[in-house]
Amino acid sequence: MTPIPFLEGPMGKIPITQPVVMGILNITPDSFYAGSRFSNNSHCLNVAAKMLEEGALILDIGGQSSRPGSERISAEDEWNRIAPAVSALKKEFPTAWISVDTYYSEVAIKAISEGVDIINDISFGEDDNKMFSTLANKNITYIGMHKIGDPKTMQHNTEYADVTSNVLHYLQQKVSEAQKCGLNNIWVDPGFGFAKTPQQNFQLLRELNQISTWNPSLLVGISRKSMIYKTLEISADDALNGTSFLHAEALKNGAKILRVHDVKPAVECITLWQNLYP
Repeated sequence: MTPIPFLEGPMGKIPITQPVVMGILNITPDSFYAGSRFSNNSHCLNVAAKMLEEGALILDIGGQSSRPGSERISAEDEWNRIAPAVSALKKEFPTAWISVDTYYSEVAIKAISEGVDIINDISFGEDDNKMFSTLANKNITYIGMHKIGDPKTMQHNTEYADVTSNVLHYLQQKVSEAQKCGLNNIWVDPGFGFAKTPQQNFQLLRELNQISTWNPSLLVGISRKSMIYKTLEISADDALNGTSFLHAEALKNGAKILRVHDVKPAVECITLWQNLYP
């Protein structure tokens, strides 16, 4: 019997029997989609309130861009960027599930001390070898993603014998490693747009059920990404329709969390998919 995915945090555990939405809140000046950037707490809280009202279960706070070519900032700078937002969101929305997007163990443990429920690590412990030991036996949810290299080099690291098989093997190895270190609730993210060409992204999405069959705790982040806007020769600003179309494919192939910039369309996509496949 396939295990039911769940979220775990300071509020306890909840089963994820149907797909849910994670809304993106970037406290950054340079994320690839300008509509997700927030420079002050007031703006961030207003958008967070709208996301929750529209049906987001999770709010994901990021303090640095991971778009191709972006500059890395220090753990101290990242925490200084997001700390006021984390505190404000926990105070304003105490029952919301809050995620922090970081690959720094130092930021992760500070976030957990503030009551954050989820650590979303795009490096799956590769960029900070203390991440797994830091989070060991904590009652939180950990999300690990596939990528090769860093934002400056990853788009040169796209050589795979078979992208889906390679990504699956990597995720299996990292989950095993994390479990041995004491992490208990591990979700996986195939890393669309990270060290993959557009066609590799499409293959991975088409064959996503190979990953969800192994681990149903699956997050997909394709919102407004270059696989959409470069293929359609448009901008990220115009990529919502393409995002919704690919979200439907992700749901069909087992995604349980959609990480998105636009909550209402994603919730609508899930509702229609549930009615199409009751």
